[in-house]
Amino acid sequence: MELSLFTILDVLGTIAFAISGALSAMNRRLDLFGIFIIAFVTAIGGGTIRDILIGSTPVMWMENIVYIYLIGVVTILAIIFRNKLNYLKKSLFLFDTIGLGVFTITGVETGIQNDLDPIVSVALGAMTGTFGGVIRDILCNEIPVIFRKEIYATACLIGALAYVTMYDMGIDADIIYVVTSLTVISIRLIVVKYHITLPSFYPTSPRSSKIR
Repeated sequence: MELSLFTILDVLGTIAFAISGALSAMNRRLDLFGIFIIAFVTAIGGGTIRDILIGSTPVMWMENIVYIYLIGVVTILAIIFRNKLNYLKKSLFLFDTIGLGVFTITGVETGIQNDLDPIVSVALGAMTGTFGGVIRDILCNEIPVIFRKEIYATACLIGALAYVTMYDMGIDADIIYVVTSLTVISIRLIVVKYHITLPSFYPTSPRSSKIR
């Protein structure tokens, strides 16, 4: 595995999403097997769908089994230190946000490397960043964040658009990677802190408000 900034970011994204998946599974009180499965699909779900869409098979984690070992080790560490991780009330959100920002980069970069249209590359970035979380939430019997009012996929799209814009301007790749990831992460942190959401077309009924 060539040690470049892109590779480092990809590994960091895998670690972040594996922890996010493991924490989510433990919060749902799944057994050991369930924790590993959720951690695995969260970490590789978006990248797998991306590779299948562009016809890059075998997908990345099948060609490079380092990712399998990495996810396994990270999941074990998350289980061992679960009390310390759970002590950080925002830990699940933080790891999910880091993974979101980093994997957006890998998706856009893959599209560009395959000479795809910039709009398609942006879409690949959003898919790579969000679909692991979508699969995680579905398996944990939750409505995926991407389908709720939270600004989630929108943050990926903005970051991906920033990526292709800087790429067209000829900016250094390492700078693009850092700016893109920070853009996505910053947007997520800001919108959650200040409770900024997308418009809702379904007003809450008085009855449902009382139930809550």
